[in-house]
Amino acid sequence: MVIPVHDVNPVRRTPYVTYVLIAASAFVFVFMPGLAGSVPGDSELARLCHTQAFLEQYAAIPQELIRHQLPQLVPTGELTRSGGCALGPPGYDKSPALSVVTALFLHGGWLHLLGNMLFLLIFGNNIEDRLGHVRFALFYVACGYAAAYGFALANADSADPLIGASGAVAGVLGAYLVLYPKARVWVLVPFLVFLPLRLPAWIVLGFWFGLQAVYSSGQGVSSAGTVAYVAHVVGFVAGMLLAWPLRPGTPPPPEPRGLLWGRRARPGW
Repeated sequence: MVIPVHDVNPVRRTPYVTYVLIAASAFVFVFMPGLAGSVPGDSELARLCHTQAFLEQYAAIPQELIRHQLPQLVPTGELTRSGGCALGPPGYDKSPALSVVTALFLHGGWLHLLGNMLFLLIFGNNIEDRLGHVRFALFYVACGYAAAYGFALANADSADPLIGASGAVAGVLGAYLVLYPKARVWVLVPFLVFLPLRLPAWIVLGFWFGLQAVYSSGQGVSSAGTVAYVAHVVGFVAGMLLAWPLRPGTPPPPEPRGLLWGRRARPGW
């Protein structure tokens, strides 16, 4: 993989939504039980049980997304006398559809978080600049939903939690490829040492998407099930499709009738 560090693509407005998404993801990660830290005195098993219960409640579960119902028994976060994680009826009401949103802000480790936020920081500001703050926020969530449900359809029997912003960030990358294919991106290429290169976005993002497509088929990786490569592919394609009407050379939408450049239109305009 090449590691992007900066793109040569200035923006006209401050990407507030991008910054908020990054800050919120970091804030949630710091306070996630068991993953980022632990309560003093907790054993490794206790942290694992807390994590399982937390993810069961807030992560997106493919089975739940497809069947729209919760399991009868879920991890409670407590330990059993035999030294396992206790199960019990869910003591909460969970909306599988809304769990897609909460899952966007959950990450399984520092590398998972930093990787997603790095790509969002580099490429998200330009997409937010093009779409505007509100439309970018809706775009981000829409790509997250497309990625989560796409993965769920491909893994309908899976009860493993799906977490991370990867699907939504992949949508940002897909939109960037459509809108700014010739923008230059500084990347670090691992070849004995990290070599800095400036490459066009279509090479960087096209190569990234190609790897995700290969990995999603199970080729080239020994543990494809631990990373939701299918979600990356679906999110990327969703981002491309949503951004397609805004690609360079596309005629702008017609001006609303009655007002032209802030003036009342004359009859017949």
